[in-house]
Amino acid sequence: MSVLLNMAMFPTDCGENKSEYVSEIIKLIRECGYPYQLTSMATIIETDKMSQALEIIQMCYNKLEELNCNRVYSTITFDIRKGHENRLEGKVASIEEKIGKVSK
Repeated sequence: MSVLLNMAMFPTDCGENKSEYVSEIIKLIRECGYPYQLTSMATIIETDKMSQALEIIQMCYNKLEELNCNRVYSTITFDIRKGHENRLEGKVASIEEKIGKVSK
């Protein structure tokens, strides 16, 4: 199974610049060991099970709570597909086969 989690999470009560908080979340995601891709608007993470994806979301929220954030905004989207893996790269490769290189 492949669970693609597209997630953005940041505090809304801690000033205008969010990079200090987002970098702590990205560090945590990196340490989990799952493949991920940081974009300018969200982070995409691929896990084998839904429970792993949900655990990452909880850990990210816990990190913001540790950093004294009282209000957190998050968008979360899942693409769950049984019998597949490595879709983080595979989905992009499928498009590139049809139209050539794309911006990543």
